[in-house]
Amino acid sequence: MDKYYYNEEFNRIIKPILDNKEFMKVKSQSHHGISRLEHLLRVSYYSYLITKSLGLNFNETTRAALLHDFFINETKNESAFKALQNHPKYALKNAQKYYNLTDREQDIIKTHMFPVTFTPPRYIESWIVDIVDDVAGIYEKYKSGCHEMKTALTFLFIFFINFIQK
Repeated sequence: MDKYYYNEEFNRIIKPILDNKEFMKVKSQSHHGISRLEHLLRVSYYSYLITKSLGLNFNETTRAALLHDFFINETKNESAFKALQNHPKYALKNAQKYYNLTDREQDIIKTHMFPVTFTPPRYIESWIVDIVDDVAGIYEKYKSGCHEMKTALTFLFIFFINFIQK
């Protein structure tokens, strides 16, 4: 296993997931102009840093953040919006196939696309991963010069409008 982000504790937490050959198929998947593995590592690492600094459950958050987009070809025949809505279900199903997940880990994975998926997160750690994922996705699309930036900014606007109305 390669070391990521030069943090021993982070690497110790993610090692069992990265040792799974099925999970590592995400490395060949394109996502926001980079590999899905790069995206998952970024979301997992920054979620780890935030939850650890806040004294929250950083172990479960780190694992679930790494698994939040664990799908390979399940969305290939779906429209972009349907794929946005459905991929958390596919990721959760795949993660449950290979790992024993806590309730918090399951919630993080299945609600990371709120408000697109309509179900709000139940845990503060889930909210953190949802927001880190949004910010990382926008950063990755911007950095890669991806034309989907307008879509990402629209999604962020919808998120904040929905959040304010609650």
